Amino acid sequence: MEQGKIYLSPEHEVVRDNDKCIRCQVCERQCANKVHSYDADIDKMLACDENCVNCQRCVSLCPTHALKIRRCENRFRENNNWNETKIRELYLQANSGGVMLGAMGTPLDYPTYWDHMLINASQVTNPSIDPLREPMETRTFLGKKNQKPERDANGKIITKFKSPQIELDVPVMFSAMSYGSISYNAHESLARAATELGTCYNTGEGGLHEDFYKYGPNTIVQVASGRFGVHGDYLMAGAAIEIKMGQGAKPGIGGHLPGRKVGPDVSRTRMIPEGSDAISPAPHHDIYSIEDLRQLVYSLKEATAYTKPVIVKISAVHNVAAIASGIARSGADIIAIDGFKGGTGAAPSRIRDNVGIPIEVALAAVDARLREEGIRDNVSVVIGGSIHSSSDVVKAIALGADAVYIGTASLLALGCHLCRSCHLNKCNWGIATQEPDLVKRLNPDWGYKRLVNLVSAWKHEIMEMMGGMGINSIEALRGNHLMLRGVGLNEKELELLGIKHAGENI
Repeated sequence: MEQGKIYLSPEHEVVRDNDKCIRCQVCERQCANKVHSYDADIDKMLACDENCVNCQRCVSLCPTHALKIRRCENRFRENNNWNETKIRELYLQANSGGVMLGAMGTPLDYPTYWDHMLINASQVTNPSIDPLREPMETRTFLGKKNQKPERDANGKIITKFKSPQIELDVPVMFSAMSYGSISYNAHESLARAATELGTCYNTGEGGLHEDFYKYGPNTIVQVASGRFGVHGDYLMAGAAIEIKMGQGAKPGIGGHLPGRKVGPDVSRTRMIPEGSDAISPAPHHDIYSIEDLRQLVYSLKEATAYTKPVIVKISAVHNVAAIASGIARSGADIIAIDGFKGGTGAAPSRIRDNVGIPIEVALAAVDARLREEGIRDNVSVVIGGSIHSSSDVVKAIALGADAVYIGTASLLALGCHLCRSCHLNKCNWGIATQEPDLVKRLNPDWGYKRLVNLVSAWKHEIMEMMGGMGINSIEALRGNHLMLRGVGLNEKELELLGIKHAGENI
């Protein structure tokens, strides 16, 4: 035992039914964390519980269902003030002196406001609509809108926008996940799915692999503080450009891709040395004011001949409405807001679990501020950060969003089991890894199809819910707070969200 180090019981235990186990060693071959091993001398499979991250790969592939993973039964003495998680984290930091990293969104039990909102339905005077037999428009356009209708010489309304737009067949996009943080096969799945669905996926801050330029019309390219992979062809390749100012899982801090994930392909795409850590600084060192942001917005517009809408992505923080107001005046076409429950490949756990505000209240505050100032049509608003289902999409649009980003939901569709070890480069499902033998576990031919199935199912449900409200277009739903009612919320929460309590009349 290393002197001065406290060893903890493993978080998880591998439970094996030896009567069912046939020693096929599938678990050993499939586990990148080296949990399972076969001892020929005793003809028995063994397990190193300390290495288990509970990814469920072995459980899923065991042919005789001989395995299950459970939380370690050994417990610290019960204490409501110092619970087991707090004690374990304190010991780990005392052992290492390091910052704790965690992947995906916060696991803490903060309120999910989507779950405290109900959707209104039509009855008689405003009849419902049957989406199977009547027109229903789920298409939406993202970008700066014309301030008022204009007519041509014949008196017909001009329907063409003055500013470039992103056209989406469904108001759901795949959010920013960089090549490096996720695998080539995961990116291919997202790109192919976005193309088939008529929506967009976001490159994240890792540049765009040369193989994926062909998906450009359905790609949003990102410009982050590290400027990884940013060059003229990259900017021209996408349907839109996103300036990343903040991220929901880690507001106020930069990004970090460990060097072990930077292989030859990632190195070439990001334009950094192979094996080097890719560290994005917290601020853009050329942006310290809205005026500086405006300069970058117009530099990107100039670089793309004013053919691409520019998005500015920010974290959901306490003064988000004022920030959004400034962005709307900066020349940006779209504001993307990422809530504090948003996922990530790696973030300091303390930041992820304690910094930022819920996306629901951030969205309501931004929409209200932009409307009060008469500039709502200057920008479109896209939100992300724990969008779990189609009903969350409908509620987000009714609160004022034009569209949503989904990240964790899309990875779950690809097979992610939320084991929260993305930064280790050992993803057993081939998603958050660059190891070739692991990457090939995710087949993009079925990965993209699962994503298409998910969003297609959501689209159908969105149409059903809109029909039930007597609404036949996304545009008519946007910002329609009357279609929402709160349950289990206090007066201040209802006020911030701009909705009434269930049972309360208009």
